[in-house]
Amino acid sequence: MRRLIESKGEDRERGGIAIMVAILMVVLLGFAALAVDVGMLYAERTQLRNGSDAAALAVAQKCAKDINDADCSATSTLARSLANGNAGDGASNIQSLLLDKSNRTVTVAAAAQEPGKDPNRVSLFFAGVLGYSSAEVSASSSVTWGSPRKGPTPFPVAFSICQVQGHVDGTLQLLQNHGSNANPDCNYGPSGAAVEGGFGWLVSDPGVCGGLIDLALAEGGSDPGNSSPAICAATLNGWAADITAGKEVVVLLPVFNRVTGTGNGATYGLTTFAAFKVKGWKFSGNSSLPDTFQNTTPAVPASVACDGNCRGIIGSFIKYVSLADGFTLGPVDANGATIVRLTQ
Repeated sequence: MRRLIESKGEDRERGGIAIMVAILMVVLLGFAALAVDVGMLYAERTQLRNGSDAAALAVAQKCAKDINDADCSATSTLARSLANGNAGDGASNIQSLLLDKSNRTVTVAAAAQEPGKDPNRVSLFFAGVLGYSSAEVSASSSVTWGSPRKGPTPFPVAFSICQVQGHVDGTLQLLQNHGSNANPDCNYGPSGAAVEGGFGWLVSDPGVCGGLIDLALAEGGSDPGNSSPAICAATLNGWAADITAGKEVVVLLPVFNRVTGTGNGATYGLTTFAAFKVKGWKFSGNSSLPDTFQNTTPAVPASVACDGNCRGIIGSFIKYVSLADGFTLGPVDANGATIVRLTQ
């Protein structure tokens, strides 16, 4: 009798455990199903964010290069094509494109778009059993653009505004900081230098070639020699390797519109950053890249060769839109470079 009673008790316990396991399995499967849906929503949002980033950056780049460009508008078709291109299903919806040309900002909002379904929503596979058949998924990106007012320059040299004005067109020219004045419209001092005993060199920040430039501040302490700073050897070698390999070398160089003092006491009043595509240079101290470029196509013409006592850089000022970080931006300067930056 005792064994019979114990056997019936064990059967009841086994039955209770089976019911608990069944309930827990439903809960666990429910959480697993929700995890699948949540993971899908995160993946969809990532695609939308990539699309809104790409769309906002592209529109801002168009505006930075030409404010009158057809794609620099709130109806830009470029934005939709980029948003769709970054969507896994090739379909997304541009909810809004807000463009403020005065403040140089563009904001793009993108949302999911399933054909034949409610706009801006994504169907859920498993959450429907809980009454949630779809969820809204969207992403927004904001971008600003402007000319740099403060930021790094990779090479510690400045050039006169008269060498830049009217020449931001890709025309090859010689920017000399010492020589026979190949830029006759510039008011050079003795020996073709920008100022007596000064050759346009700025003082590098400790341990680097170049450094932080703030256009609101005068840059003083010019290096009076015509040799490039020793710390810049690696930079010049890197430029030479890129040019030899057929790559473009575009650098942002500060431009001055006034200079006072002489020698290492010279002070340059900086006004803008200009984008300069480097083709060659000649400095004292074994820091030259052959300015005739006989092994490149096309070769640098003799009209801009830096021969004899000439010291300077050969290349061209160009309209340039950069995604570089580390710059404080201001209004667009027609003589300078433009930076495009994500702000959200």
